[in-house]
Amino acid sequence: MKEQAMISHPTRNDLKSNAKKVSIELLNARLADAIDLALITKQAHWNVKGPHFIAIHEMLDGFRKDLDEHVDTVAERVAQLGGAALGTSQVVVEASKLKPYPTDIAKTRDHIAALIDRYADAAKSVRSAIDEAGEAGDADTADIFTAYSRTLDKSLWFLEAHIQESE
Repeated sequence: MKEQAMISHPTRNDLKSNAKKVSIELLNARLADAIDLALITKQAHWNVKGPHFIAIHEMLDGFRKDLDEHVDTVAERVAQLGGAALGTSQVVVEASKLKPYPTDIAKTRDHIAALIDRYADAAKSVRSAIDEAGEAGDADTADIFTAYSRTLDKSLWFLEAHIQESE
């Protein structure tokens, strides 16, 4: 990602400036991934086909709703710290660490497999951000990432359950 100008707005938030800088960078990085994951989820929602269509279709709508809430929380935390949330499509295309989603698939199993990969990657990045925000001294940002991580892990569990068989 090209270096984004660090916009700073005055705030009486008493976090140290380095903690704010680190957190704003982490938040914007995970914001790009979250917006991308929300779009990926909708792509699958619109295009999934198969015998479990309605269950998957409705499940993915719920995932999207959850993602949208976390996107908003993450972006608002950037603003609370005096930064500018970077959520345009141009920034997301450039900054997302998620693999591009295939647009030539329709089968349920193909969508589930593609979603599992991307939800797992997003969750791994968010867990790393929890630690980095904590090390920087920003417990509130770490807490935001922790809540997001729980949501991603739950969604990943739901996705994986669709391809697992009990013995």
